[in-house]
Amino acid sequence: MLYIGVLQFTLEIPYAESLKDKRNAIKALKDRLRRSFNVSISEIDDLDNPLVGTLGAVVAGSDTAHLNSTMDHLLNELREWRDGSLADHQLEIISPDTP
Repeated sequence: MLYIGVLQFTLEIPYAESLKDKRNAIKALKDRLRRSFNVSISEIDDLDNPLVGTLGAVVAGSDTAHLNSTMDHLLNELREWRDGSLADHQLEIISPDTP
């Protein structure tokens, strides 16, 4: 069965003085998370605020234990991010209905 892990999170980027600073920081983070965790990730809100970024990460798999482990490791990376801080997050594992 297919399971989908969805993580929405908000980052504070206190040093960013412009949207360009924010984009550079978030792009580097997204690239690293894609390589490390094989997740799809996108900025989804707070696009015009240089100090805050809200992103979504999605991973799919057949094992909920593996999805939970991947998302836990991803959250640990976000908590240790040197360019900003994790302000908030929401995690959900979705299981499609079977006929």
